[in-house]
Order: sequence, then structure tokens, then C-alpha cells
Amino acid sequence: MALTINTNISSIIAQRSLNSATTNLNTSLERMSTGYKINHAKDNAAGYSIANMWETQLGSLDVAADNAATGSDMLTSAEQSYGLLSDHLQRIRDLTEQAANGTYASASLKAIQSEIEARLDEITRVASNAEFNGIKLMSYVDDGVPSGVGITSDGINLQVGINGDNASVITLNVDLFRSATVSGLFSGLTGANSNGITLDTMLKQANNDGTAIDFDDENINKILAAACSGLVCLDPDTDSYKLASDSQDGNGAKEMLDFLDAAIDNISSRVTKIGAAQNRVESAITAIDVQSQNLTSSLSTLRDTDVAEESSNYIQAQILQQASATLLATANQTPSIALNLV
Repeated sequence: MALTINTNISSIIAQRSLNSATTNLNTSLERMSTGYKINHAKDNAAGYSIANMWETQLGSLDVAADNAATGSDMLTSAEQSYGLLSDHLQRIRDLTEQAANGTYASASLKAIQSEIEARLDEITRVASNAEFNGIKLMSYVDDGVPSGVGITSDGINLQVGINGDNASVITLNVDLFRSATVSGLFSGLTGANSNGITLDTMLKQANNDGTAIDFDDENINKILAAACSGLVCLDPDTDSYKLASDSQDGNGAKEMLDFLDAAIDNISSRVTKIGAAQNRVESAITAIDVQSQNLTSSLSTLRDTDVAEESSNYIQAQILQQASATLLATANQTPSIALNLV
């Protein structure tokens, strides 16, 4: 190779090596300081796109897990409220069975009626006020207009997946949220009891009135309590009663037991469905956790820095940088040899 002054090829080669070593050193330094081996799209264009997609999915999975957990909390709240109603109905049934015994006079039955009426009032109060995040849990009625915010005729959809398809949704049937007030529980009992007597017949007798019974009547709990106590309400305004058995073809408290059983079964059926729904939600939470764990592992493999490997690359680039800098200094002095020829 010719000895030249204006063009120093050795210096150019050393400069290129120094630049390359410095670039590699900076890259290794960035990867170790950030913990990521993909910090820019230029590092791995395809990997950068995949990592962003997986990060989006992980964020969505976290939200889906929160959705499922919130749904489970809502179902737990509903179940506990139904438990209160079931306790009141069971006590009302016990009192009704007690009233069916022939050893009680009207005064004693009036005391029983008072407790039953109080518990019926509490059932309506609890059912009317049971809500979760503004959603009425026991107030839906089939009148064309959902009475519970967030509840449609299809029920409530829990978004427990990251996609918009049906596989990402758990639907809670609207039957779980139907009205559980006294009106909601008893107005649908149109069938006859084991003796062939309808609830409407029992309430008309208790009300001492042949007109149809309106479950929205403010006195419906008083009338229903009278029927459960084996009494006839002569005047709801004055709380005047007499024994139903004193009336011709009168039906006593025992005739109400089947209707109370039906109401209790209604509550039990709802709680059973809630339990089944909770199992699905908990399964969804487990599936989300597994999916999130696997996706996190894949993202780590794709994006995270192998510190052991990168530290070796860093030392290598550092040595090459130092060597290139030393050789560059030597190469820069090479043209000066020409002075020895003069």
C-alpha cells in the first residue's frame, strides 16, 4: 500500500471501528439501564409491534380481571340480601304455622299478625334498597322499562374477556334481579295450593272484600299478614280483625303455608343461580390469571434484556472501543513517517 499524506486509510478504518464499538457500547448501556432489549422500533421492528400488542392485551386482561371481581362482589351483595329475605320469610312461615294451631284466640293471632306485617314491610324495604353501584339488584319488573339502572331484559353482561365477542361475556340472567318485594314475590303466585285454594281467594277473605287484590295497595302487607295469621281484616284503618274460621267456608292460616313455601323457593332458586354465576365468574378470573401469566412470560422473553449476555456485550464493546481509540491514535501518526523520507 502506498504511503500517502492526504488520505489516511488506516485512520479511516480505526475511526469506523471506534464508531461501531461506541454504538454497540451505548446500545448495551441503554439495554441494561432500561431492562429492555427492544427500546426502539429499529431494534426489532417486528418484535416492537408484537410487544406493543401484547402490552395492550395485558392491560385489557387487568381490566377484565377487575370486571370479573366487581361482578363477583355484586353477586355476593345480592346473595347476602336474598339471605335476609329468606330469613324473614322463614320466620313468617314459622309464625303462620304457629297461627294455624287452634290454641290461639284472636288477641294472640293479632300479635302474630303484627310481627308478620313488620317482617313483610322489611322484606319490601330491603328489596327496594338493595343496590350495587347504583344498580337495583331486586327491582326489575317486566313493564317494558327496566326499573334497575344497568339491567335490561337480557340481564347484565359482565365483560370478562379482552374481545368484543360473546366468548368474552358472562350474562347474568334478568331472573336474578326481578322484584323481590312482597308484590314481586307473591303477585306471581297464581296457582292453587294443595287444597285447591288460590292466593287471591285467601287475600280477598282476609280483606273481607270480594274485589280483586291489588299488590300495589299500601295495605297489601296488612292483608297478607292477616291471611297468614288466620284473621279477617274488617277495617284496615282501625286494625279491626276477627277469626277467619268464624266465617262460612273460612280458610285458616295453614292455607297460606304453600304460598309461603313458593316464595321461599323463589328466593332459593335465585340464590342457586347466583351461586352458579359466581362459579363462572371465579373460573373466568382464574382463566384471566393464567392467560396474563403466560402472556407476561412471552413478553418478557421477547422484550426483556438478558443482563448476563448484555453485560458481556458491554465489556466486549468497551474493550473494542479502547483498542480502537489506541489504534486510531497510532494511525493518525502514520503520515508523519513521510517526513523521514525527505
